[in-house]
Parts: sequence; C-alpha cells; structure tokens
Amino acid sequence: MSTQTFKALVVRENANGKFLMELCDRSIEELPPGELLIRVAYSSLNYKDALCASGNKGITRKFPHTPGIDAAGTVEESQDSRFSPGDKVIVTSFDLGMNTDGGFSELIRVPADWAVMLPSGLGMRESMILGTAGLTAAISHEILRDHDLDERGGPILVTGASGGVGSISVALLSTLGFEVIALTGKEEAGTFLEGLGASQVLKRDEFLELKDRPLMKSSFQGVVDTVGGDILSRAIRSTLPYGCVAACGLAASDQLDISLMPFLLRGVTLAGVESGTYPMDKRKRLWLRLSTDWKIMNLDRLSREVTLEELPAEIEKILAGKQIGRVLVRI
Repeated sequence: MSTQTFKALVVRENANGKFLMELCDRSIEELPPGELLIRVAYSSLNYKDALCASGNKGITRKFPHTPGIDAAGTVEESQDSRFSPGDKVIVTSFDLGMNTDGGFSELIRVPADWAVMLPSGLGMRESMILGTAGLTAAISHEILRDHDLDERGGPILVTGASGGVGSISVALLSTLGFEVIALTGKEEAGTFLEGLGASQVLKRDEFLELKDRPLMKSSFQGVVDTVGGDILSRAIRSTLPYGCVAACGLAASDQLDISLMPFLLRGVTLAGVESGTYPMDKRKRLWLRLSTDWKIMNLDRLSREVTLEELPAEIEKILAGKQIGRVLVRI
C-alpha cells in the first residue's frame, strides 16, 4: 500500500509568485497523518476552494496543496474502532482542504473525528451535492426553527440565493413548506430559483434602494443571509418583529453598518452560523435529518457534475461570480 499513487489536483506557487493548478500523481506517503484513509468518490466546489486555488493565504498557508473542503468516499484503512474498511463516510469542514490536503484527490487521510458515517437514506453523490453548503443551510434552518419560525409565520428571505448555500436553502425551506423569497444579483437565475421552489425572485439592486432608512417595512419572518454587508443590513431592517436572521456568509462584505432599532424596537435576532467546527453530535443529527424528514428530492436540479480535469475552468468561473447552484466533482 505504501507505494500506491493516486491522482489529485495540486496548486503550486511558481518562482514569480503565481499560483498554478495541475492534475498530477501523488504518493500515499505525502498524505498527512490521520486514522482514516479514504478513497474519495465525490467532492464539491465551494468558494473557499476557489480562494485556496488562487493562493489566498488567509485560507491556505502552505503550498503545494490540494483544495477541497468536502469529500465523500469509502474507508480503505482505519486505525479507529468507530470505522472499518468499506464504511461509507462524509468528511466536511474542520481543516480539510485548507491546511490539510482536501477532497480534490482520489485518496485523503484524515482524523477519525472529522468523519460522519453516511446515513442510509443518502447516497455519496447526494451528500456531496449538499456538502458544506448543505450542512450550513441545515444549521441556518435549525436556528430559524429554534426561534419559533414556522410555515404559517410569513416568508423567509434567502440572499445570495443562486449560490451554493443559498440555492440549497431555497430548496430545503420550500421542501419543508415555507414561502421562500429569493434574492439574487444574477438576472439569469430567476427560472432556476423558481424551479427550486421560490415564490418570488427579487433583484439585488432594487432590494438595496432606500437602504439608509433605519427601519424598513416588515416583510420577512426570517432570513438566511449568505452575503453580508449592505444586503444583510437591509434584510435585518425588513424583518418582522421577533424574527430571526441567520448570517452565514460574507461574499459581499464582512462589515455591517446598521442602527440598533431593528433589535430594540422589533426584537429581531441576528444569529451567526459557523459550520467549520460545528459539534459532531449536532452534525450527525443534521446529516440524518437531511437524509430523512429534511431530504430534498431531485438534488440533481441543484447541480452540475464535473471531473477533476474540468475543475480549473470551474474554479475560474466561481471566482468571476458566474456559478449558479452547486458544482459536484466526480473523483
């Protein structure tokens, strides 16, 4: 086994400081330590992967490196009694694909504490259409539920709705009976979002009009925000009394300029969402729910499938803001 080689997408920094992607053979000895050796069947493309592939040192400090914060595959070797060869597992978050070589590879080696047994009601392919984006959407939904938001209380706004977390949130919320209003800056995404169950699609520029008012008309019982900045500020000011805003992204900005009025006069809750180190017991429970009572049927409508060879072009596309939905990576 020690002489085995495998294919992986590797990002290298050249002498001019430019970062280049190449598909190459790697040796199993190059993998980091960990109790589980996993043969990867599927991964998925996330914005964080694209940042890593372009050399963002805030994501990955050392190169050469293999990105991929998501992976689903079969255990080949286990040094942990919780897992056995042949087990199908999901690995997302923690340090996978950031400073530990990630899922854009035929083999990964990871700590056993990072792995979740694949639920019986979910295939590996389905699990990676969901991936970190799906887990983040599920955490956001659970937060809204914990604040007593329900199907009868009014619409839920999903911002950045054409992206990974956004599109899964639209599909999940509509599957569970909520009225969903989707906000996007992509004109061409309207039909896609309506197909996922959005009752209305709002244009980003129109939504941002009158953004300087401290309070806006109360319109949404809850919000799943994936972009931050002015859009998050506007969404908070449009939330119904005692509503909840789950903030899980900062694609537009990591800054928030807002008065306290929505919180003090309407009792709005702003809740942060962090999936990277989400507790394992809660993580397992959400993956189980995503395979049972929260299962989104026909996940293929959310995604396109590509190979490792096709990934560099897709990474350029997501960095240019042109991705819609999810990109599934077949390893």
